[in-house]
Amino acid sequence: MRQNPQRRAALLDAAIEVLAREGSRGLTLRAVDAEAGVPTGTASNYFANRAQLLVQILHRTRERLVPDPADLSGPLDTKVLLGRLLDRMRRERSVHIAMLELRLEGTRRPELQAELAGFQAAELEANIDWHLESGLPGDRRGVALLYLAMLGLIVDDLTAPATLAAHPVDGLIETMVERLLPDED
Repeated sequence: MRQNPQRRAALLDAAIEVLAREGSRGLTLRAVDAEAGVPTGTASNYFANRAQLLVQILHRTRERLVPDPADLSGPLDTKVLLGRLLDRMRRERSVHIAMLELRLEGTRRPELQAELAGFQAAELEANIDWHLESGLPGDRRGVALLYLAMLGLIVDDLTAPATLAAHPVDGLIETMVERLLPDED
């Protein structure tokens, strides 16, 4: 297997675009080569098979969605942080759509489901820990509920934005935070 990290990242980014645009059925090593603009067969030099490619896409989505450290500096406010999260998801729409496709593919592939479940559970726990260690309001359960509520909001915002037309997103985020993470008095 080839080890050029820049080429691997470029191939994974191309795979994310193919997955977001074409869905799981359209994701082939040949389609990744075409999207990346590299000679046919290049992706197969980096990924032993499609299953390995799917797992590596999962990890690449994490790299692409990590917040900029500047977004986490200064006085922290949950509502502001969630607004920034939504903005990042909108900017990286194809990454999040690809992640949704991986979730769907995981329902058909037990080996991917296991990888996905472990990956997402670790991400959720890391996010909960960061939230609590940062001194933001709420407890573990409230932060987990907020995660689930934001996931639903993000899915609708990215896939069927008209669903939320009558419900301004900023107001929804504010209400979620107030109800799920009340300040302790």
